[in-house]
Formats: sequence, C-alpha cells, structure tokens
Amino acid sequence: MRTTALAGVGIVAATALALTGCSAGDSSTEADGPVTITYTNFISNGGNEENLQAIVDAFEEENPDITVEVTTLPYADYGTALQTDLAAGTVSDVFDIEYANFAQYQANGVLAELDPEDPSAYRESVLEAYQADGTQYALPSSFSTVVLFYNADLFEAAGVETPTADWTWADEQAAAEELTDEGAGVWGDHQPVSFYEYYKVLAQNGGEFLNEDGTEVAFNTPEGVEAAEWLVGKSGTVMPTIEDGQGTPDFDTNLFLDGKLAMLHTGIWMFGAFADVPFGWDIAVEPGNTQQASALFSNAVGVSAGSEHQEAAAAFAEYLTSSDVMVQTRLDAGWELPATSDEAALDSYLTLGSPENRQAVFDSLENVALPPVVAEGQQEMQDIMTEELVEAQAGRKSVQEALDSAEERINAAIGG
Repeated sequence: MRTTALAGVGIVAATALALTGCSAGDSSTEADGPVTITYTNFISNGGNEENLQAIVDAFEEENPDITVEVTTLPYADYGTALQTDLAAGTVSDVFDIEYANFAQYQANGVLAELDPEDPSAYRESVLEAYQADGTQYALPSSFSTVVLFYNADLFEAAGVETPTADWTWADEQAAAEELTDEGAGVWGDHQPVSFYEYYKVLAQNGGEFLNEDGTEVAFNTPEGVEAAEWLVGKSGTVMPTIEDGQGTPDFDTNLFLDGKLAMLHTGIWMFGAFADVPFGWDIAVEPGNTQQASALFSNAVGVSAGSEHQEAAAAFAEYLTSSDVMVQTRLDAGWELPATSDEAALDSYLTLGSPENRQAVFDSLENVALPPVVAEGQQEMQDIMTEELVEAQAGRKSVQEALDSAEERINAAIGG
C-alpha cells in the first residue's frame, strides 16, 4: 500500500460526474492485467491507519494484480474535500460514506451499483440502509452506537445505584442530581446539545423528526418540546454550562478522563480512549422516556460511478467491509464494529475487557434511532437544529421559540 498526501476528496456535483461516469457494472474500461485503484477514507484517521494498512496488505496479497493507493483525511476535512473531487471528476475509485449523506450521493448518481458476492455476510439491517429501490449502492464498513458511560467509582462513593437496562430519564435525572457536586467540580451528567442528540431523545420520547415522506419537519410537538427541554435543561443543573466550557472540543471527554463526570452520553468509539483511566467505569443502554432508542451510526464505502476500474474497486470494497481479516482486525483493535452477520466472530468482542458490559452494545441495537436524512439540505438541517438548541441552552430563546424558528428555517432549507 502507498499512502498519498491529500489530493482532495469529496460529495457531489452530480451532473459533472454523470458526464464522465460509466454505468454500473460496465467493465469495458477494466484493463487487462495489473491495475491500481485509489481509496480515500476518514475511518482510519486518528489511530487506525496501521489497522487499515493491514487489511489493504492482506487484500493485495490475495489479489496480486490489484494495488490500492490510500489517502487518509481527518474527518473534519473529509466532506469539503469530497465535494471538491466529485465536482472536478477526480474522486477516488473507492471512498468513504456516512449514512447521513448516503441519500444525497445516491440521488445525484455518483455511486456505482454494487452486487456483493455474499450479501449474507453483512448484518441485514445495516446493509439495507445503503440500498435504494432494492439496489445496493454502498457497502457498510462499520457501525457504532451511543451508550451511557458511567464512572462506577463516583457512583459507589455517593452510594447511588449504577445504571441498569431499564432506567428511564427520571432515573438518570435523579442519579445525576445526587452525583453533582459543583464545589468539588464533579458533574452528574453530560449530553451534547446538538442535532445528533436531539433526534435521538425525540425518538426516546415517541416523537419523529421528519414527516413520513421526509419533506417537512415533525418535531414541533409536545413530545418534541419535552425532548428539547430534557436536553437543554441539564445545562447548569447536572451538566456544565456553555460558560463552563460545555460544547468545546473534547470538553466532555477530558472531564470524564479526569474523574469529574459521573455519566456521559457518547459512542462506543471511546472505549480505547478510556481504557487506561484510574477508576472503574462501565456502560449501559441509554435510558428513554416512553421508549428506549439508541443512536446508530454507520460508515460505508462506495465505488465511484466514474471509476475506470469498477470490477477491482468493487472487489476491494467488498473485502474491506466483509472479509475475515477485516472483522478480526477491527475487533482486535476495538475500532468500531464490523457490520458482520457472524455472531460467533462477535462473541470474542464481549471478552475484550473494559467495559465489562459490552453486551449493552448489542442490546442497544434492539431499538435504534437512525439520523433523519434528506436528499437536499442535510448539513443545513443539522446546523440549524444545533444552533437553535444552543440558543435555548444559552437562555436567549425559550425552547418553544427555538423549535418554532428551527421548524421555519429547516423547512425552507429542505424545500418543505
């Protein structure tokens, strides 16, 4: 494998790509003999570059006529770079996709149709997330869920029972109040005030973010108001305020690492970061109000519709997302979960060490809340929702005023 410097990777100027792209399954441009394909990713950035290289090396060993050139970008830069390359027609043969952006990619025709050799190798619900009208347009590379992390030592010291699978919002609130000690700089809870948390707590309260056909928002309801109040109301009571630093990068992570935070809502991708903390910690499925609902995030890889080596690119995409080498590499490294259907392979994940209750990761899949997605205006929708919630958190608007404004702005952004 050769790792290249940033060449720019990106999302969508579909008409430009459609003019240069070949149709799905078109092998007329596939050269005889050795080929080199390109892959741009963000999934390995920040510590898993060597793990990705191990998978690529294994693929090249099994496929000696295919060389893979890899570009790895920080997540923060990836979307802009991908837009640039898609618009210029210089996108890599294979590239990473987040579930939240899949609908836009697919609608704009930048993805080749895929026909995996063994669809049963994938967890069915995650594989189907990347289909449109029964056609596969991307293959899931990993999934993560958000769970409730907790500092077991703080719970024990305060004489508070640790979280269980049947906790509700009321249980979480009561524990957070008992565990908060502002004088000692200890906070009971932390949950980001953002779009990503709001759609989830909305689902935990029986509400919907979008209407059935996805053309307008549906969150400005009593259920939606209650969900926003639950999220915003933690600030300054059981959770630090914006003035305290809440909302700044890594603030919540550092607070937990310092042993000053009793409960933290975040993703299982943090297991590695918390592995060596000097206190006991564990996880539980996030509490709900009327029901449980856990955020499910998924990454996938797509093959460019304009690739000149679609057959080789598709082979690599499938290996990267379903091979035994990939599954074992991810599990050994604690690098998000592979979207494999092989339950036996996943059994080893349960005994990897902290957290002890890794079963909660799979339990959280029983009731999931997928991010609401729209074909146009996805980023605007997310940004507006976060902005308005933060306005309410800062006390510049009431929750109802924030939701009223968010409804009007988001409907305009998505064409509703």
